[in-house]
Amino acid sequence: MGSSMFQEEGSSSVTSSPLQFFSMMSLSPSIGSPYTWLREMKSEERGLCLIHLLLTCANHVAAGSLENANITLEQISQLASPDGDTMQRIASYFTEALADRMLKAWPGLHRALNSTKMVMVSEEILVKKLFLELFPFLKVGYILTNQAIIEAMEGEKMVHVIDLNAAEPMQWIALLQSLSARPEGPPHLRITGVHHQKEILDQMAHKLTEEAEKLDIPFQFNPVVSKLENLDFDKLRVKTGEALAVSSSLQLHSLLALDDEASRRKSPLLSKNSNGIHLQKALLMNQGTLGDLFEKDMVNGYSPSPDSASSSPVSLAASASSESFLNALWGLSPKVMIVTEQDFNHNGSTLMERLLEALYSYAALFDCLESTVSRASLERFKVEKMLFGEEIKNIIACEGIERKERHEKLDKWFQRLDSSGFSNMPLSYFGMLQARRFLQTYGCEGYRMKEENGCIVICWQDRSLYSISAWRARK
Repeated sequence: MGSSMFQEEGSSSVTSSPLQFFSMMSLSPSIGSPYTWLREMKSEERGLCLIHLLLTCANHVAAGSLENANITLEQISQLASPDGDTMQRIASYFTEALADRMLKAWPGLHRALNSTKMVMVSEEILVKKLFLELFPFLKVGYILTNQAIIEAMEGEKMVHVIDLNAAEPMQWIALLQSLSARPEGPPHLRITGVHHQKEILDQMAHKLTEEAEKLDIPFQFNPVVSKLENLDFDKLRVKTGEALAVSSSLQLHSLLALDDEASRRKSPLLSKNSNGIHLQKALLMNQGTLGDLFEKDMVNGYSPSPDSASSSPVSLAASASSESFLNALWGLSPKVMIVTEQDFNHNGSTLMERLLEALYSYAALFDCLESTVSRASLERFKVEKMLFGEEIKNIIACEGIERKERHEKLDKWFQRLDSSGFSNMPLSYFGMLQARRFLQTYGCEGYRMKEENGCIVICWQDRSLYSISAWRARK
């Protein structure tokens, strides 16, 4: 797991924490010698210092001590680097996120510095394609989704698929090809694509229509230009007599922002952040990977884990938005709905909870790239900055309706979907077999698949990263 990360500059174990020496150094940015010493640290010592400094900085930010936070950011800047080892790269984006959160104390300044930032549609398409190419997660999701749809639609003559994140035609081209080979002949297929960018939907329509014509499959594409939270279900044009499938890939978690906003309006006192001062503890380090570093009793008994009870404050009673959205999906009576989501705990109520969980999970994602892609790769840099960097910034710097990246664990989605009238459908054995074969041919031993209650969780080593689950509407 990214073993080169802590071995490239020497593999000697750390016998005493470098934080002891760090605490004796001057905090004044005007004195040059401490920073010279910092830059000469070995990779494993530097990783320890960076995590310690990030936690220290987050505590200062949470406490509103911006002067101390600023000093800590200056120290981090001497160690972090967007083209360095895994921990240096992660630290760059967490530092940017903490700085962005600090800047929000001055709304005018924050708006002025961000007023000209625009993401072109072409850039959005590019970074999503790079993520698709550099990681196996979405392709495994496509394999399992398509197989679930094929099996659920066996014998159906009219099939309607709703894609709640219609950005990638590859998945549906593969489905068209599979349906064209049905012994009973292909069905009439209609795909409704939901996306907030018309240009992306236009490209989808062109490519899918072209493929359907080649395969001689009766096909229609229904584009719906909308953000998920503003979706008008009437525009999905679900008709009587057609068999419906719904595909949601990395989308449902964004609806939880509206739930949070509703609960804040009901009880404004609940949004008060704790300072999280108790979370400081010197980190122990004697093994060679970033994952090992996080496994070492990170902070006073708080190690991010899938079972962290306080990490995701689910209250279905207050979940007006996600609940009503899922209820509306249930009302469409889909034969099958496949949900792919990040399997993380990033929806904690306090900054420190989210920072620790995000450090832990993005460490695994950055470690994937460290093990499979060159550090000098421009594609790797773009995914880290334009995708992961923006997600980290949203998790750390944003609150309320602005915080869309509210990733949660599979068990939380089980609760929500069950409460909204859905029953879990075990993914098919053949689908799982296809997915495992694909993952084995991916050329990296770090990726693993495990089955949980008929669902699939894709892992890096033992760290859960993405889940795929299938559901049907109960009568």
